[in-house]
Amino acid sequence: MENTIVAYCGLVCSACSAYIATQSGDPAALEQVAAQWREEYHAPDITVESVMCDGCLTGIHKCGHCAECEIRACGVVHGVVNCAYCAEYDACEKIRGFFAMVPPARETLDAIRAAR
Repeated sequence: MENTIVAYCGLVCSACSAYIATQSGDPAALEQVAAQWREEYHAPDITVESVMCDGCLTGIHKCGHCAECEIRACGVVHGVVNCAYCAEYDACEKIRGFFAMVPPARETLDAIRAAR
């Protein structure tokens, strides 16, 4: 997983189209992400600015929901790299609820836990 950035929740930031477009500084790619997300999430208010992202582990651009994410906030409070490193991982209701919506995130965090 070298050069892979994994968010607190297990999403892979470095594979996200918003992250990739932001890091490349490509305004057309950012607009394409915004247009896709407006359609995909039925959210006409999504703007280029709201999809700009440097990964949720930074204090700079965090796209859309990441800026207000409870899982991210919890990880920051616990001082962990991501939820795989949290002592409360197995009992955490927040992360389990997220896993119900995004099962690949659990696979990512479980793999990190197994490799520690």
